[in-house]
Amino acid sequence: MTNQQDHIYIGRILNGDVNAYSYLVHKYQNMVFTMAFRILHNREEAEDAAQEAFVKCFKSLNGFKGDSKFSTWLYRIVYHTCLDKIKDQKRMVTSEIIDELHEGEIGLIDNVLVSIEQEERSKLIHQALSQLNEDEQMIVTLYYFEEMSLREISEIVMISMDNIKVKLFRSRKKLFDILKHKMGLLIERS
Repeated sequence: MTNQQDHIYIGRILNGDVNAYSYLVHKYQNMVFTMAFRILHNREEAEDAAQEAFVKCFKSLNGFKGDSKFSTWLYRIVYHTCLDKIKDQKRMVTSEIIDELHEGEIGLIDNVLVSIEQEERSKLIHQALSQLNEDEQMIVTLYYFEEMSLREISEIVMISMDNIKVKLFRSRKKLFDILKHKMGLLIERS
């Protein structure tokens, strides 16, 4: 139903009703900003990127073929807009070494997480996510928080589904390692 509504508004926009675009902006503005913020780690840059992505989307709306959901197409624009901003700033992102997982550690982490208040848990997860590189953050966010399919993520970041699976697996391992380290520090302080 939502996809149909998007197509109705897109049709109206393409037929000259420019005001109909506000529906799409209102509907997707939070996710567009969230995605941009997760990549850029800066509120002002994320706001600029979100605005720029909506402008690009509007200007190229007649190029939307409808092969995928509008949201997937829009998120691809946001993703590439943010990557362009990063390239312009010539930021370098370094990856951390991924340690091997040991059986039983997952249960330990889960038990500790259950005992932490919801706010602390959310803060801890966001801190851990911020230590992943932009690609890893994006894939984890789209998969777990936005509940997108691997196919949709593949279309957004323009990487094969097999590569997305590998990156998601590695990102989860890396995230687990970061959380394991943070949990160890919390346990030592207790």
